[in-house]
Amino acid sequence: MLWQELRDRGYPGSCRTVRGCLARFRATGLIPVPGAAPPKARKVTSWIMSRPSSLDDKDQASLRAILASCPELSAVATHVQAFTLLMTERRGGDLEQWMTSAQATGEPALTSFVTGLRADQDAVTAGLTLPWSSGSVEGNINRIKMLKRQMYGRASPDLLRLRILLTD
Repeated sequence: MLWQELRDRGYPGSCRTVRGCLARFRATGLIPVPGAAPPKARKVTSWIMSRPSSLDDKDQASLRAILASCPELSAVATHVQAFTLLMTERRGGDLEQWMTSAQATGEPALTSFVTGLRADQDAVTAGLTLPWSSGSVEGNINRIKMLKRQMYGRASPDLLRLRILLTD
């Protein structure tokens, strides 16, 4: 019996539940074929953040279908891709124009992001324009903070200094 086999595999439902589920299939004689699983949000995000030329044809078609079914996501994706170009091509002078158009969409996520950019717009513009980066310094600061947290209350400043200097 099917219900006993399902119960042996860990199914907690009753025999009546299994019988009711199977009755639909017996009445029509057709077993529905499950459709393809929709892509995960992380996958769609990576498609949006990638250059369209770097995606294979299947991924491009999937992204086009998803964006066609959701106009809000399409508007956000268009602005995200434009901002990605601003960053990669270091076009800080175009930031104000991008922020104005992004805020005009009325999308809450974009509006919130633009509000955060406007809070320190001069620094953001400089970061998108100038060739210098403080990334390596920030990485070292995070490494030092991590080492300090690991040794919190258990080591003297001399030991902490040695650990920072000797750790790569």
